[in-house]
Amino acid sequence: MIKRIFLVLMVVLFSACSKNNKPVIAFYYWKTNLKFSQTEKEVLKENDVHKLYVRYFDIGLHPETQSPIPISPIHFQENTSFEIVPVVFIQNKVMLQTNLDIEDLAKKTIHLIDEINKKNKINYTEIQIDCDWTLNSKDNYLKFIEQIKKLSQKKLSATIRLHQVKYFRKTKIPNVDHGVLMFYNMGTIAPDSLNSIYSQKISANYLKSLKKYPLNLDYALPIYSWAVHIRNNKVVGLRSKLNFSELKKDKNFVQINSIFFKARQSNYKNGVYYEENDLLKIESISADDLKEMGEDLSENSAKAPKEIIFYDLDEFNLKSYEKNIFEQVISCF
Repeated sequence: MIKRIFLVLMVVLFSACSKNNKPVIAFYYWKTNLKFSQTEKEVLKENDVHKLYVRYFDIGLHPETQSPIPISPIHFQENTSFEIVPVVFIQNKVMLQTNLDIEDLAKKTIHLIDEINKKNKINYTEIQIDCDWTLNSKDNYLKFIEQIKKLSQKKLSATIRLHQVKYFRKTKIPNVDHGVLMFYNMGTIAPDSLNSIYSQKISANYLKSLKKYPLNLDYALPIYSWAVHIRNNKVVGLRSKLNFSELKKDKNFVQINSIFFKARQSNYKNGVYYEENDLLKIESISADDLKEMGEDLSENSAKAPKEIIFYDLDEFNLKSYEKNIFEQVISCF
């Protein structure tokens, strides 16, 4: 009897701990102008969101000088009480430069972050660097991370891709306080029927490596969709802000199966020209996909993440899901 009571108490205690330790909900904000729609405000409030990971600017290469330059810095069009984490996306080709002045780039990166924050009266404690570094760029990238950490004196996080988890002994691990696993963009953008944003079959090839990865990880999950524009069985480009409902109400397109639409006649949509018989392949993430991701990640994690960050906060994306989807996902952990 005493043993049974002890076991019941242990179950109750474990359940209480699990509930208290479930991850919090956060969002990426990836638009050039920060201004929340009413729908976005409602989602933030309903999900008790206190933290936003805001893309501050990209770093690319000047087309003529091939020197690093900031691209499309953020403009804050309204005040916000959220905890803001500046995110800087660095194109891998920047880190591939053999003559890269890493210290100078780090100084300029921090200076621009500070300028934006000063102008908008934002206090911050963390910087996140987003770069899909490769074996050829890893030395420059890892040195850049060291410089950012040294010069900023801030908490530092970095985005991590699945291949960098599985092959971390080759790709190495950046010297950051924690990482964020980008659990999307898994496949090749192609004219076939596969979804390049998410595939459980592809993710299964990497998930077993999670428990061996030495860096603490939070998880970023996708809530966006796009259309792959195909002409003569070749990919012409990616078309954002397109989904099933958008195309179903457009008389210029006809749905030919569960994911493909065909242009009935040549036309323009959202400033893009489509020839007759062009195909649009819709790639999206369902609520079931999100819950499946949560379950698979939870099953393969050495420890529960502190945050689940959804990419990205945009009214167009949010309208595809029921209100409590984000709570459903974090309940998987």
